[in-house]
Amino acid sequence: MKVTEHIAQAEQCLFSFEILPPLKGQDINAIYHTVENLLEFNPPFIDVTYHREEYQYVEKAGGLLEKRVVRKRPGTLGICAALQSKYDIDMVPHVLCGGFTKEDTENFLIDLDFLGINNVVALRGDAVPTEVYFKPEKQGHSYASELVAQINGLNKGHYLDEELKHSHTTDFCIGVGGYPEKHMEAPSLDKDIAFLKQKVEAGADYIITQMFFDNQKYFEFVKRCREEGINCPIIPGLKPISTIKQLSLLPHRFHVDLPQDLIQAVEACSSNAQVKEVGVEWCIAQSQELIEAGVPVLHYYTMSRSENIHKIAKAIF
Repeated sequence: MKVTEHIAQAEQCLFSFEILPPLKGQDINAIYHTVENLLEFNPPFIDVTYHREEYQYVEKAGGLLEKRVVRKRPGTLGICAALQSKYDIDMVPHVLCGGFTKEDTENFLIDLDFLGINNVVALRGDAVPTEVYFKPEKQGHSYASELVAQINGLNKGHYLDEELKHSHTTDFCIGVGGYPEKHMEAPSLDKDIAFLKQKVEAGADYIITQMFFDNQKYFEFVKRCREEGINCPIIPGLKPISTIKQLSLLPHRFHVDLPQDLIQAVEACSSNAQVKEVGVEWCIAQSQELIEAGVPVLHYYTMSRSENIHKIAKAIF
């Protein structure tokens, strides 16, 4: 079932979450544990992230450097197939521009279609860690709106090989990312919302937001989206803070602001165990307010750790 169908049929706010593929060399059992710890809250769908390649430089004889391509978290496709089969829950793999040519994207989507996976989240993705700016692959997409257009085209039977006639049409429900505090590369929030509208006009069916810790920023973001004619579901994405280090890490990596009250509460903690409790209580309060405001889904970023998400969901659902 499509994400939008789950939303349309729901009588109350839904619970969903996102997981990471395990690091290369680890097995899938940790993922099973995360999912099984949260099954009691009846998630209708689960997101699985995709992690693009990284570059490492190894010094060879004579001082020469050899560039090696490393993928630390492979397995998105296999995880989606395994979880959807094992738990009968709709899986939502992330599909990136970065690291993919248009043909790579088409073939990945064909595999998903054959597996009966008909939900995706289309993202541009970040630059590789050794590069400052995002660089598309040759014959790849530069923007998420282009990726959305390709997926939507496949839904209409438009393949890269224009000679293919009477082709099979896919039926993907397409999610995209939204940024209540704007994407770090956008010159303004207004411009970022204009970019978001391009993704919706290209065929996106719903939006999942970047994490935020101040609900007013989400409410204002939704208001401005509606004013610009973006009328699809906008799902809030939440992450409970869990370590003291995240006071600096989250703003740096994800370009989000932390409310002063939350900062002070974390700074008053003497251990990460106390920080985790502060994060849980803050996220419960966020979740309650969002449900009262009528959001369709609460989507949690687990980082494949379920204990704090379980506490939050137990208090909410």
